[in-house]
Amino acid sequence: MRRSTCGSIGDGARAPITPLLGLLLGVLFCFGQPAAGQETLVLHQGNLIDVQAGEVREWVSVVVEGRTIQAIEGEGYTPPPGADVIDLEGRWILPGFIDAHTHLSSLESARRALLSGVTTARTSGVSAYQDVALKELVDTGRLPGPDMVPAGVFITPDLGETILADPRLAPLADGVNTSEELRLLVEVNADRGAEFVKTRGTERAGLPETDPRQQVYDEEQLRVIVEEANRHGMSVQAHAHGDEGARAAVRAGVRSIEHGTYLSAETLDLMVEEGTFLVPTFSTVVDLTEPGGDYDHPLLRVRGSHMLPRLAEVVREAHRRGIPIATGADTSYGAEGVIRIAHEVVRFVDLGMTPMEAIRSATLVGAELLERDEVTGSVEPGKEADLIVVERSPLEDIRAVEDVLVVVSNGQVPLNRLPFGLR
Repeated sequence: MRRSTCGSIGDGARAPITPLLGLLLGVLFCFGQPAAGQETLVLHQGNLIDVQAGEVREWVSVVVEGRTIQAIEGEGYTPPPGADVIDLEGRWILPGFIDAHTHLSSLESARRALLSGVTTARTSGVSAYQDVALKELVDTGRLPGPDMVPAGVFITPDLGETILADPRLAPLADGVNTSEELRLLVEVNADRGAEFVKTRGTERAGLPETDPRQQVYDEEQLRVIVEEANRHGMSVQAHAHGDEGARAAVRAGVRSIEHGTYLSAETLDLMVEEGTFLVPTFSTVVDLTEPGGDYDHPLLRVRGSHMLPRLAEVVREAHRRGIPIATGADTSYGAEGVIRIAHEVVRFVDLGMTPMEAIRSATLVGAELLERDEVTGSVEPGKEADLIVVERSPLEDIRAVEDVLVVVSNGQVPLNRLPFGLR
């Protein structure tokens, strides 16, 4: 057998000629090629967190063929000759994380997300269909991941510079408000390859001049968006901090509410009735309150200080009611970004979830939200080989998920930090 020491992305072993050339070479070398000759990969002798059964399977080996998990073998299994083997020595195997609210739009951002353990990502609006292009690269094996569920262009009243994403959007230069305008934008998104639709019920929280409670689209407008999206086989995610805008979105039939900071008991009960998911992006609101990161503005820190306890209350109440809660980092994974799905998992435990529930939110629940639970979200034979390895049991110390040692995405190994000794 061969011990796999697949170099982690950007491992610094190849000094760049120039910073830009080095970046391009790193991306192409580590993202552009599957492991040469790799037919069978074995993650040998680890402890598997089975999110389906809610239990631990000790000292198992996960056998991967190509992009797919072939088998999970018990203690004493011997890998076949020629297999690439990663000896886990009792470390912990989890499904790869799902980021259900991200703004990935570049190769570098995809790289950062993947190295943090994200193997599936749903975008929530990008400027020019970069998410669709990333999906094509992943689907054809040119990138190991994350698998993309693209939403294309954000459906919002003022497209701004995003009007340049497609010439067919020119009629929307004066706004996206009427039924015809809303349908046009959904149709262009569908034609460009979007698989989800992102719209808004309320204004943003991350701009000092906007009021996050302020409703933007009413129920009738949101229903037009939902109906047109459904006609193209897509579901809708709705940005909504304020209660009125969120309630209108739930009544209109959206699949998920993003953020939900000021949701009332009435709206939460309606979400239970309608089966609506919640993606609270809690760590983003934490980011509002702290210097640096994606948001760094004194007025936003003031805003975040009163939003954070309200959102914490909403997450607790949603969890108590059994509303499915999925993880979303709400970041573009830029060079200055500090939010990761692992942080969201840790904070969910701080908010009252058990470690197993929080891990399920980042894996199986996210897959159910994206209607991809038949192919990912758990480590099972027949599913995509999307998984991560951490040092210690996250069921005992949830912060173990913040230190990802191995990432396998679609059977490729973009990150392997094992063994720690000399190689």
